Amino acid sequence: MPILRHQLVDLHARRVFPAEIDVEHGTVKSIRPLGDEEPVDAGYLLPGFVDAHVHVESSMLPPVEFARVAVRHGTVATVSDPHEIANVLGEEGLEFMLTEAAKACMPIHFGVPSCVPATDFETSGDRLDATTVERLLADDRFRYLSEMMNWPGVLQEDPEVMAKIAAARRLGKPVDGHAPGLRGDDARRYAAAGISTDHECFTIEEARDKAEAGMHILIREGSAARNLDAVWPILREFPHLAMFSTDDAHPDDLLRGHINRSVARCIAHGADRFDVLRAACINPVEHYELPTGLLRAGDRADFILVDDLDDFRVRRTWIEGTLVARDGECLVPAHSPPTPNRFREARFAPSDFAVPSGGGSAPVEVLTIVAEDGELITGETTALLNPQGEFIEPDSDSDTLLLAVCNRYEPAAPALAFIRGFNLLNGAIASSVAHDSHQVIAVGATRGAVCAAVNSVFESKGGLAAVGEGRTTLLELPIAGLMSDQPAEEVAATYERLTSTAHHLGSELRAPFMTLSFMALLVIPSLKLSDQGLFDGSRFAFTPVRIEPPLSE
Repeated sequence: MPILRHQLVDLHARRVFPAEIDVEHGTVKSIRPLGDEEPVDAGYLLPGFVDAHVHVESSMLPPVEFARVAVRHGTVATVSDPHEIANVLGEEGLEFMLTEAAKACMPIHFGVPSCVPATDFETSGDRLDATTVERLLADDRFRYLSEMMNWPGVLQEDPEVMAKIAAARRLGKPVDGHAPGLRGDDARRYAAAGISTDHECFTIEEARDKAEAGMHILIREGSAARNLDAVWPILREFPHLAMFSTDDAHPDDLLRGHINRSVARCIAHGADRFDVLRAACINPVEHYELPTGLLRAGDRADFILVDDLDDFRVRRTWIEGTLVARDGECLVPAHSPPTPNRFREARFAPSDFAVPSGGGSAPVEVLTIVAEDGELITGETTALLNPQGEFIEPDSDSDTLLLAVCNRYEPAAPALAFIRGFNLLNGAIASSVAHDSHQVIAVGATRGAVCAAVNSVFESKGGLAAVGEGRTTLLELPIAGLMSDQPAEEVAATYERLTSTAHHLGSELRAPFMTLSFMALLVIPSLKLSDQGLFDGSRFAFTPVRIEPPLSE
């Protein structure tokens, strides 16, 4: 590649100066500071961005296509947890991700999922026990133990949980955390067990507690969980422990930007520019011991060119000396992936989604999930529903909708509950992206609409569906029911049509499908629904839908 002359952002020396950069055979051969009289081209060269925690599958794009989008925004590496596909396909899914990532234009560094299944209160497509996890960790293609979501198991020193952590520590590999709301002594005990990161902080106080315990804090800004505005001040207090994460980014958001957007927003908030860039570029490389270059002589030539140091519009991305993206376009061709999957044959009737009233004609009080826009956590409330014959029906007037989770791996009746926050006035939406076991989850104003949406997803062997006003909009996800085999732009366009349809049906959630996908995530409180029933994440136990006797009495 030609010798480059630009302003260089030296993150280690915390200075910006004109320089000449010579790259040979994928390595930065030399960096020569230039005098004030020597001309330079426009723009700033700096190390590329690293997403310190992302589930590639949540983009609904396979690794090659995900990378083709990410590099446009200056991302030169990711630390990825293949937890989603592991819950569907087990080791077969992990091998798929490793094989496909090896073909990508950007390094995707995988960890071994620590919680497959995430809990014993749901049915996943496979299981990775401590023996399997230890064997996988010995594979050099895995760099760390992925997020330990079973934080109660850590605090209670569950033998299976502790064996997985011990295996990672013996092999010198970091252990990622996942402990929403954990503070004080519990946070210190969690960290002391060997947990080195957390991306679930939703208040600065929680982030501060965990940082004081020595944990790296990942400032998360994804499609559903958006914690940057609350947590960014951690950059001022613990800049050496901060990193950035998208966690779960849907394709439309990914096309608009990646870590570069979080960097620009933190600087706009008033965070120190060098502290922000250290968190985005250096800290993940050092913590996970990634081979990513940091724009020093002798480093691998992974770096980017941006217009300015405020908006971070990326003009060029180089990985190992190869120009992979220019002016918002990936220069690497697309790839057609295989489509491994696991989906049983099933067709449901509206009667399968009927909630028994328990007899009598008096209103029935039901425990109700409350979905929060932009949050993974849920609230809880109660609702009074009038029986219609032997069954309780949802009531769209009070935004008390029907929520269903249908097992896609084994024959079973749907698990049913009620939820507020989606505000669908009619119709239903459904998805086979349902963290963490990825059953088929649906929410709707009527049993019939829920049934139609679920059947659409089952018929396509995975996907997202919106049903309303006599029409069905569908995004097929043939790869494990999680990812599409189509180009990112097509996936994003269909996803946006689905979101628009959900909004037209009445939902005011910014990302209704992403929010829906987390209504089965039992490890984040308080109320969630698994294929086995309504679950109280605060008590870590199942709870009945009907309240008997009614609390209002």
